[in-house]
Amino acid sequence: MFRLFANSSKGAALRTAPKSQQVRNLSIHEYMSANLLSEAGIKVPKGSVATTPEEAYQAAKKLGTSDLVIKAQVLAGGRGKGHFDSGLQGGVKTIFSPEEARDLANKMIGHKIFTKQTGAHGKECNKVFIVERKYVRREYYFAILMDRATQGPVVVASSQGGVDIETVAAENPDAIVKLPVDIKKGLSLESAQGLADKLGFVGNAREEAADTFVKLYKLFLAKDATQIEINPLVETSDHQVMCMDAKFGFDDNASFRQKDVFSLRDPTQEDPREVQAEKWNLNYIGLDGRIGCLVNGAGLAMSTMDIIKLHGGEPANFLDVGGSATAQQICEAFKIISSDAGVSAALVNIFGGIMRCDVVAQGIIDAVKELDLKIPLVVRLQGTNVEQGKKLINESGIAIFPCDDLDKAADLVVKLSDITSLAQKAGVHASLSLA
Repeated sequence: MFRLFANSSKGAALRTAPKSQQVRNLSIHEYMSANLLSEAGIKVPKGSVATTPEEAYQAAKKLGTSDLVIKAQVLAGGRGKGHFDSGLQGGVKTIFSPEEARDLANKMIGHKIFTKQTGAHGKECNKVFIVERKYVRREYYFAILMDRATQGPVVVASSQGGVDIETVAAENPDAIVKLPVDIKKGLSLESAQGLADKLGFVGNAREEAADTFVKLYKLFLAKDATQIEINPLVETSDHQVMCMDAKFGFDDNASFRQKDVFSLRDPTQEDPREVQAEKWNLNYIGLDGRIGCLVNGAGLAMSTMDIIKLHGGEPANFLDVGGSATAQQICEAFKIISSDAGVSAALVNIFGGIMRCDVVAQGIIDAVKELDLKIPLVVRLQGTNVEQGKKLINESGIAIFPCDDLDKAADLVVKLSDITSLAQKAGVHASLSLA
């Protein structure tokens, strides 16, 4: 995805997060995107999705051609250069028969694929998309995004498609065309024709390209999309303009009025911790560190992560429980943190305004007892009902490290994490308590 406009409000909190996790909008599979495009009257190659090797065989047979492509359906980029745990290299393959479709589907479905965007854990492929192969004359790039500068949509396009657009932007920025769109007026046919001219479309392909641009923009608005990316958009050998691959993103705030779109969500492609967090109305993003964080308020969560890093530690997550969490939500938050086997210590940093410290304390106590939590837990409580909260913790008999000063709390949790990590590597259990 061509990341033209960064969301600076989240940047500080998420700078240690994998890029694939920074945008918290719904993404859908390629075959679903192709269906949306087709329904909008936009040309796409014919294709069928399959969940078993036999279904892949039947899908290829039904298309009635020997020029086919099989594509692994995972929510990650770089499939073509990825590899499977089955030993198969590449998640996008040209095939020439139904038998070949069945054979490759067997090596894709039920196996994990590893790409530059999946991380070391990879993503399991549960479906494949069998499509007719089109012979192309030229490849283009087309995307619609939201522009913070103009406070509206912007079209980003290039005559150099089918490749990493970020590389094109870095090496040949003049090849990138940007067209801001007045959201009140929309993308006019004249503007779309002008864009087609700049990209080099001629003849009938020019008119078809312009029509495709207008339809893509209407779809962008109608579905409350945050992005539509077509890479490549092509002119075929018979001068048709087609979308060969599509990525959609949708605004989560529009889920109440885009129920058909959000019914396409595939939780199996998401971090199960994030799925669980959403059920409990918690804001969670998994990171790669070893120190779990439980904080109320995004700003305080970001500063907590920063101070952990300042003391040499690495946060294992961003977790904002919000301003009105219940004891049950706090308990569920700890379940999510403790489900990460890499976490070796945790820091709770609560400033009680609307949130009451005694409610947080009760949630902590319930979680430690229910989960039999073994990792060191540093707790900083300030604000509403703080004394009641401290009293609950002190009388609970649970080994918790209280600390009123955030700087000292961060320093302590980093040291405790280091000790626990060393013990884990040595294969021993370390039971820590205050001297």
